[in-house]
Amino acid sequence: MIRIGIIGCGAIGAKLAKYIDADLRNKARLIAVYDTDEQKTRNLAGALRAAPEISGIDALIDSVDLVIEAASAKVSFDIAKRTISAGKNVMVMSTGGLLKDYKMLFELAREKEVNVYLPSGAICGLDGLKAAKFSGIDRVTLTTRKPPEGFRGAPYISKNKIDLEKIKSDTVLFEGDASEAMEGFPANINVAATLSLCGIGSDKTRVRIIASPSATRNIHEVEIEGEFGKLLAKTENVPSPDNPKTSYLAILSAIATLNGIMERVKIGT
Repeated sequence: MIRIGIIGCGAIGAKLAKYIDADLRNKARLIAVYDTDEQKTRNLAGALRAAPEISGIDALIDSVDLVIEAASAKVSFDIAKRTISAGKNVMVMSTGGLLKDYKMLFELAREKEVNVYLPSGAICGLDGLKAAKFSGIDRVTLTTRKPPEGFRGAPYISKNKIDLEKIKSDTVLFEGDASEAMEGFPANINVAATLSLCGIGSDKTRVRIIASPSATRNIHEVEIEGEFGKLLAKTENVPSPDNPKTSYLAILSAIATLNGIMERVKIGT
């Protein structure tokens, strides 16, 4: 019986909590939940059969075997570091927060002999990318296409004074590496961070961001070239029913990762 704690009770955290409570009750137990929004935390805890504790971050980490971070990229690195330092396993959803110091974090995990889980999120193709690394990768490119409104509030948009309402046709907002993309669009493309961490690093992973008025879904296209050949993966994401800013596949990916942790049979790379 794996003891689990969730930090972040928004769309992803709440969905995972309910899944653990209902579908994994014979394999795992949700011990504690935490969110900076106390009312949100109480509402979630009260809706669960397991009646998890409402505790602070350190108390939560101490009481569980696995911590799930579902808060934000602003705090994901700190949460992961504190969890690993305590000798506990961690699943990180906000992978963008790990980019700058991930090498130190992963080395700490090896020293502490704990596991760090990073779900695929809203993209497909990471299985092929992981395999391709064992030969040689020449190029990794991510093209993200969303409705203009989906980029509102991004630092890059504000800094460059881009009027999203004036965009009437497909417009390239940004082209650069994954590190630059995460700086400019921190709330939009955790997928760029995950792709970088899985592949050839953020400085070599190219990102192209397009505002598309005709788009009804968030679309991510991954293109990988190397000695193995060429891989193309396109994902058209439906928004989560609980939060339109979150791709439904990102939540399902976290559920799949949870199941993978507990299963003896592993299928796929």
